[in-house]
Amino acid sequence: MSKPARVPLLRRLADMLLGRGVTLGLAVGALVMGILTFVVLSDGSPLGPTRPGQVVGIVLVNLAIILLLLASLAGQLVRVWAERRRGSAGSRLHTRLVLLFSVVAIVPAMLLAGFSAIFFNLGIQAWFSDRVRTALEASLVASRAYFEEHQNNIRADALVMANDLNRAVVLLPDQSLAFARVLATQASARGLTEAVVFEPLLGRIVAHAGVSSAFMLSPPPDWAIEIATGGEVAVVAVEEENRVRAIIALSQASGLQLMIGRPVDSSVLEHMQRTEQAVTAYQSIDRNREGLQITFVMIFAIGSLLVLLAAVLVGLVLANQLAGPISRLITAAERVRGGDLSVRVEEGDGDDEIGSLSRAFNRMTNQLAGQRSELLEAYRQIAERQNFTEAVLGGVSAGIVGLDQELRVNLPNRSASLLLGIDLEREIGRPMAEIAPEFAGLLAQPGTTRTAEIRVGPPNARKTLLARLSPEMESQGHVLTFDDISALLTAQRQAAWADVARRIAHEIKNPLTPIQLSAERLKKRYLKQITHDPETFTACTDTIVRQVGDIGRMVDEFSAFARMPQPVIRPEEIGRLVREALVLQQQSRPEIAWITDLPEQKLYAACDRRLINQALTNLLNNAADAIAMRVQRDEEEGLACPRPVGHIRVGLSGEGERLIISVEDDGIGLPEGDERDRLTEPYVTHKTKGTGLGLAIVKKIMEDHRGSIQLTDALSGRGARAELILPAREPDALAPDGLTSGAATSGGHEMGEPGHGA
Repeated sequence: MSKPARVPLLRRLADMLLGRGVTLGLAVGALVMGILTFVVLSDGSPLGPTRPGQVVGIVLVNLAIILLLLASLAGQLVRVWAERRRGSAGSRLHTRLVLLFSVVAIVPAMLLAGFSAIFFNLGIQAWFSDRVRTALEASLVASRAYFEEHQNNIRADALVMANDLNRAVVLLPDQSLAFARVLATQASARGLTEAVVFEPLLGRIVAHAGVSSAFMLSPPPDWAIEIATGGEVAVVAVEEENRVRAIIALSQASGLQLMIGRPVDSSVLEHMQRTEQAVTAYQSIDRNREGLQITFVMIFAIGSLLVLLAAVLVGLVLANQLAGPISRLITAAERVRGGDLSVRVEEGDGDDEIGSLSRAFNRMTNQLAGQRSELLEAYRQIAERQNFTEAVLGGVSAGIVGLDQELRVNLPNRSASLLLGIDLEREIGRPMAEIAPEFAGLLAQPGTTRTAEIRVGPPNARKTLLARLSPEMESQGHVLTFDDISALLTAQRQAAWADVARRIAHEIKNPLTPIQLSAERLKKRYLKQITHDPETFTACTDTIVRQVGDIGRMVDEFSAFARMPQPVIRPEEIGRLVREALVLQQQSRPEIAWITDLPEQKLYAACDRRLINQALTNLLNNAADAIAMRVQRDEEEGLACPRPVGHIRVGLSGEGERLIISVEDDGIGLPEGDERDRLTEPYVTHKTKGTGLGLAIVKKIMEDHRGSIQLTDALSGRGARAELILPAREPDALAPDGLTSGAATSGGHEMGEPGHGA
């Protein structure tokens, strides 16, 4: 048979041995064999059975049952151990019950076996004590002395009677009757029940007295005749006839022998015989006492082991019956905890507590299944409404946060997290005032509808939010809405300043040219006529011309900010634009160390060359002015200013789909507070002669190129860093003919010279 075919067979055998019916059958068989063993042991002598064949058979049957019990018990224990190893539900309780029943079965059996062994040893010692042995030997000696006395008496009678008969032998054979009377007289005188004179060679009776037929029934044995022939008295005990005989030879010449007999009390003979048998048996057992003890102990141990194993096995079955339903209940409860409400346990036919618990568990799971179905349906409806609400809220750009009665967050939308820079989903349940302290003032009076402008965000990226807090009557909560109006406020300010710039440019630019021309004509016409202090006259006219030029350039900046030209977009190599802007600055500011960090690879972008150059020039001028302001401050504080007075690092890098032009200086740095956030707004500057339009123009240029500008502190910790961020393009993707522009010609409005922004 192949191995795969043997495995199912072995499994079926194991299941059969572990079955409840087989287990109970083995237990009953063990009890029956234990009782049978006791009966067989009790049937013989008190010390053990007298039929070895029966004992061997019983021992073999007991051993077979023991092996089956051990196999079944081992299977049960392996099953319990495997369940405990797997951590099955109820395995610990099952193990405790098995141990409890095993202890209950083993301890009494061991105590009984111990006491039985002690009593057996005490009984053996009592049976084979010196007093018993002396009593048996004395009884045997007494019975033998009584019998020997009879033998000695009949021997003496035989000797005397033979002597008397030797004198009467002469009467033979002629006077046989007279010899017979002499024989009868001798027998009667000595109380003999029989007397026979016979001829041993011929087997012929010569004379007899008393019961003569006994001779015919039981002739003397040959050995007795031989002893008598040798001249001695042969004493013969005839047990069948309860008598003692003596045989002796008469005179040698006659060749006759005399046999006399006297009866012995039959009870005495039987007692003597039983005494001899008892003593013989006692001595035999005494010689084999150790073997008998071992045999008895083995048989008793086998019987005890049968009962013990049967009790333990029955205990295991009872433990299984108790722990099985509980384990099934625990397993079912674990499945219910995992969400499986379709599980049911076997209720059984019993009316005990476990059956009631099983039925209650099944009723509970039925109710839970029904309630879960109702909850799932309600949850589905709520989820649909919530998804709809979240879809609506998610599509709104404004931030919306639902607050409970305690002003704790319970329902934020995605826009709220983006505007605040906080993942409000992780902050659900926390007070809104703790999450965003900027809203604390608005949340101080939650009972009414209130509106406020709130500034949030880090110092370099502040936002202005228009927030509104409204009470929700139904849920007794609140709804907080807010939106970023920073761009709106900036646009409003830019529009207002653009209108102001247009008016200023219109009102101021018209008289500038006549003023400049008049000053030049005064200098040209009247300089020769002035003889007293002509230098003062020349200085005044030059000042007028110079200041008019400055005012003209300022007006040009106003005009440029008020009406920015549309960029003419063409493919440009940005590295070349940076180098061109640096050339002029390096020549005009030789006291500053200019450091470039440009890649060898050419980086392209679609841009307006003139506008990007103007933006770069503005940033470079601002960096140089910041260094000059720092030098002036150091001189005022009495600090030395070595050459070069400062460093400006210009870099270009590509990060994914972005090009970043960076300008970093070690100047006076950026201002602190809200003024830093407004540096790119019009007319915001910290320079004494600045108009505040330079960075505003740069921001407008970058917005027209779909880029941005970022102002941060220098990486070295001293100075400022400005970054222009442009969308990168591959050279092949930049087709000049296909590019669009707001002004296709270069004859549009020309911007003035770069202004001095922040």
